[in-house]
Parts: sequence; C-alpha cells; structure tokens
Amino acid sequence: MAAMTNPWTTRARSGDAPVEVRFGPLVGHRDDEAMQRFRHYGVGQFIHFGLYSIPGNEWHGERPSSLAPEWIRAWSGPNAPEDWPETYDRLNEVFDPTGLDAREWAQQAKRMGARYVIFTTKHHDGFALWPSAHSDYTVAQSPCDRDIVGEVVDAYTAEGIDVFLYFSVLDWHHPGYTTSMPTDEAGRRGWREFLEYTRAQLLELLERYPAARGLWFDGTWDASWVASYEFTYRLEQELRERRPGLIIGSRFRNDEHGSRHFDSNGALLGDYEQGWERKLPADHSMLSGNDWDGVMTIGPNAWGFMRDTGDQYQKTADDLIDLLMRCRSMGGNLVVNFGPDGEGRMTAYEGEIADELGAWVAENADAVYGAGHVDLGRTDMGWLTGDGERLFLTVVNRPVTGIARLRFGADAARVPVRARLLASGKELELRRTDIGFDLDAAVHYDAVIPRDFAADRAFVIEFELGPAGARAADRAAAHM
Repeated sequence: MAAMTNPWTTRARSGDAPVEVRFGPLVGHRDDEAMQRFRHYGVGQFIHFGLYSIPGNEWHGERPSSLAPEWIRAWSGPNAPEDWPETYDRLNEVFDPTGLDAREWAQQAKRMGARYVIFTTKHHDGFALWPSAHSDYTVAQSPCDRDIVGEVVDAYTAEGIDVFLYFSVLDWHHPGYTTSMPTDEAGRRGWREFLEYTRAQLLELLERYPAARGLWFDGTWDASWVASYEFTYRLEQELRERRPGLIIGSRFRNDEHGSRHFDSNGALLGDYEQGWERKLPADHSMLSGNDWDGVMTIGPNAWGFMRDTGDQYQKTADDLIDLLMRCRSMGGNLVVNFGPDGEGRMTAYEGEIADELGAWVAENADAVYGAGHVDLGRTDMGWLTGDGERLFLTVVNRPVTGIARLRFGADAARVPVRARLLASGKELELRRTDIGFDLDAAVHYDAVIPRDFAADRAFVIEFELGPAGARAADRAAAHM
C-alpha cells in the first residue's frame, strides 16, 4: 500500500505502486461557481452552540481537568458529578436560550467580514438544534421549541453570508452508536439502525434548509464508521444527487483501506481539505492545489462556551489578522470560532474581536477577498497575496529600515510599477534596487515607508504590477 505519513505535517509518500481504490473520491478538482465562491470567502465564522453551552465547562464549581467545553458530557474521574451522563442528558429539559437572536449573530458576523458560517446542527451529544422527525432528542423536546438551525440559516442568508451545516456523526445519545464494529447480531442491528438514522437526518437537513451550501462533518474517526465505507460512499453519492453543487469537506469518509481525508493513493476525499483544525499548512506546496480552510479557536482549545478561561491565552485581533493573511497567502480561508453562552449570547470579548477584525478587513478588503496565493518567495515582513494585477504585502513585522523590499526573478514578466498604502491610498516611493549579488540575477523593489507613518497593527502595501520591459520608460516618464 502507498503509505502516507501524517497528512497535516507532510505529504511524503512511499515509492510503492498505487493500490486499487474502489471507494475513493467521487469528484475531482472542482472549478464550478460554488467552489469559486468558496475560494473568495476569505473570512468565516464557526459557531459551537448546544446543550454544552449551559454548563460552560463547569458544574457546581467543579471543572473537568482536560476536556474542551463541548466534550463535557464525557467527563469522568474523581471530581465528575455523580451520575453525570444522566444529568447532562437531561439538560434538554432546561434548554431555553431566550437571549439568542440569530439576526444579531449574523449582523455581528457581517461586521467581522465573514462570508460564510459553519453552524453546529448536532454535536457529539446527539441533541439536534432543529425539530428532527427522526429523533426524540431535539429542540422540540425542550422548553425552547424553536428551529434554531432554521433561524440561523435565514438570518445569515439575509445578510448575504453563506451557511454550512456542521453535523457530528459520533452520537452519544443514539443507542445503536458504537465506537467499534459490533460482533453480535443485536449490536449489528443497532449499528444498521444508527446508519439509517444518520442518513435520514442528513437528507432531512438538505430538504429543510435548501439555502445551505455545504456540510461540515465531525466525529468520523471511530473504527465503526471507518469500516462502513460502502455505506458512506453511497451516502455521499446520494447527498450530491439531492443537492447539486453541495460542498463536502474531506472529513466525511474514508476508502476501503481506512485512509481518511485522502485515499490510499493521496487523492482528496471531498471538495476541500477539512483537516486544518487549529493548525495551518507549513507552505503552499503542501496543498497540491487543493482548496482548504483553517478553523481556529480564540482560546487554546475551547470551541463551546467556557465560563472561566482563567489564565488561558485568548487570541487578539492582531493574532487573527496574522492568521487570516497567512491563510490567504496560501489560498485558504480563516474560520474564527465563537461559543455563545447557554442563553445564546456571544461573549463581550467575541464582540470586540469581531469588530476589530472586521474594521481591519474592511480597510484592506482587496488584499483579503479577491486575492490569493502568489508565486513569489516568502518574506519575513509578513504575507503576500495577489489578484494578477496587484500584489499585496501585509506587513506584520515592520522593517526598522523603513524599506519594504520584495525580490523578483530576473525573468519576471510583471513587476511593481507603483506602490501605495492600501487603507489610506497614500502613494509610496518605489525604487528598483540592483543589489549586485554574484550568481543571483534577481531584482529587488523597495517601497519606502514614511518615517512619520504610524500604525498600531498590521498594514497593507499595494503594489501595482506592470510589464517588466516597460519599467525603464515608465520611470523616465514619471520624472519628466
């Protein structure tokens, strides 16, 4: 078998011959309208909300030692409350997020510059945030009795923000779910019932929410799901037939050899790489031309609401700007996670982050949305994006020399002919600099950053590109 190492750190493969894969990718590299739209999203929002938002990672003053808030039902050990799983499973009886206003969420996301949202329809606890006809554990069995998924889809769509539906396959509530393939007939029957239940809920989501553009899957790592590759292959076919243009990430299923995200020969299983969770590619070459997004928490690893973050570091707007432009420099989107509290309210800090990030994105939109990877060497000053006619340098580390220097090969067909600060439009002096390194025919272009220019966070220099052969005439004309 053509073995792969960890696909999120390297794409090195053995020299073995390709293996036969019958349950591999159903689609190749897509270039339709839906995927082109995906490539230009730039900024996304993830929302983790559910029963786990009520405890907020603690219960009567006690906290799990190592669980993320959305995993709190799995709490065990000496400080876990007595009969905790049963206590948690009855939280639906008090679930009533009266402070949840999906329109406010969507407006906040709009201010942040988000072009799409990923919303948790059902997490690992099995509680559905829509009145599913296939489950007895939904908002319909709670004081809430609202279609929260529907409210989110409608509110975000009204703001022009595309909606992707998060769906956890792993389900602690369904009696037929098991982590490994059952060996007895009763267990196998329960697993078959679970598979059909999963199919029914996914088809129900597509039918109820036709505006949703994609599905974001989680909880697909257990041996039972991995062994069900024929079922998942057919289910993906059915989902795509029901919703032409549907975008499905690489986490949904695996091939018959157990390879997840990529089949055993390295081909992507889905429309985009879905594995960049709290991690980013080392460089653009790792991606092999695949579309991707990076989903990121504000804290170290809390997706759901956390009442007390203690001394945990919370990412700043500057952190997120840096991560955003790093993603865009490699053609990916940054998706920032929000975890509303049990009442359905975003935290004050999330509001601050959204507004600060959004203000920066609005000022530098050209460098974010329509710009992507450029084939130019990396710079220690920050991140490069481009749209073919322009090159954008997001300066994260301002050079003390006041010179923003970019290196172009001697054979470059298009080179900088003009420079300005993107946010203000202020023109910058642009110089062509021949350093004269031996055996290096590269040419450098220097944008001069004014000494009196003050910036309290990253800023963008826009370089207008023109034909390399015309640069001497252009310079002469500019000084006439």
